[in-house]
Amino acid sequence: MPASVPAPTLSTPPPAATPRPPLRIALCAGEASGDQLGAGLVAALRARAPDAQFAGIGGEAMRAAGVQTWHDSSALAVMGLAEVLAHLPRLLRLRKTFRQRVLAWQPDVFIGIDAPDFNLGVERWLKQRGVRTVHDVSPSVWAWREGRAARIGASADRVLCLFPMEPPIYARHGVDAVYTGHPLADAIPLVPDRAAARAALGVAADAPVLALLPGSRLGEIHRLLPVFLAAAARLAGDVPGLQVLVPAANPACRAAIAAGLAAAAPLPMPVQVLDGQAQAAMIASDVVLLASGTAALEAMLCKRPMVVGHRVSPASYAIARLLRLIRTRHVSLPNILAGEALVPELLQDACTPGNLHAALLRWFRDPAAVAALQPRFLALHQALRCDASARAAEAVLEVARR
Repeated sequence: MPASVPAPTLSTPPPAATPRPPLRIALCAGEASGDQLGAGLVAALRARAPDAQFAGIGGEAMRAAGVQTWHDSSALAVMGLAEVLAHLPRLLRLRKTFRQRVLAWQPDVFIGIDAPDFNLGVERWLKQRGVRTVHDVSPSVWAWREGRAARIGASADRVLCLFPMEPPIYARHGVDAVYTGHPLADAIPLVPDRAAARAALGVAADAPVLALLPGSRLGEIHRLLPVFLAAAARLAGDVPGLQVLVPAANPACRAAIAAGLAAAAPLPMPVQVLDGQAQAAMIASDVVLLASGTAALEAMLCKRPMVVGHRVSPASYAIARLLRLIRTRHVSLPNILAGEALVPELLQDACTPGNLHAALLRWFRDPAAVAALQPRFLALHQALRCDASARAAEAVLEVARR
């Protein structure tokens, strides 16, 4: 009897792999510096995840990078304790609406860029509801209230740090923090081309130039611009042929600057107001007069001597002193990173036209002091140059794809 032949079997093809849906990345950036950081981060993320979708709060730079902005970052640009209190009801309404919209959008990760008073609360609320969160730009835990590091960890699954002294502080509190370096240190050449910057701005090669940056918030401009212009007017009496460049961060800032110039007229020196171009103005200048903040770091990276002048409202200053909120000897990043006073800081009552004029004149009259500053600024620049946007993007994607 012939052996039975088994019936042929049909193999079942393996199931087709389900394509991974595009990453959804929500972001929130406050003010101009956060908008620039966000744009660089989005570009680096898109290079690694080309089909990723981006939405949230941002400015012109983030919109140009492809972020769908539900609100403009200018809505968060409020500075000073008293000012925040005045805007608190509006900010609370915005935060409630925004975080609910983020949750409904179901992102793979939410990135809060700077603006910790707003973003950390949003991050904590989203994290409690299962959304992964990253906080980009560590608050200044090295300057005051280190204990905040643990509370920041309750809001953010990961903290991205621009400065090398920050991750060890978070490690002491069990918080995942990554040093990325600073994107500005990557963007600005180690040796900026001063002649090219002057040519681009139409400034003569031998003209003495002061770059004047009174801030990117309207409150800062209203408080600082009259004082800065008065100091520049005094300086013009000691520096023949002085020219002043005033970059405006956005149209609203330009309008505020124009109003301040009209109120200060007549001035004894020409003043050129620029649309953006802060970096070019700094590189083209001999000396920079600026408000404390990211601009001081940018001036350091541009290798320009500077004077830092800053005022907050009297109410904000009184509250800060009462609560002992400031625990560091310096407020400007060049001095903080160096651990010493490389550049003068004139704050609050010391921020007067006379004091600013004297500090500015020293830089114009002491080329040896300017020369001694250059290697210090270069060393700090090199320490911060780490391909920051790429590092930050990798750190974000690790969290988003967990």
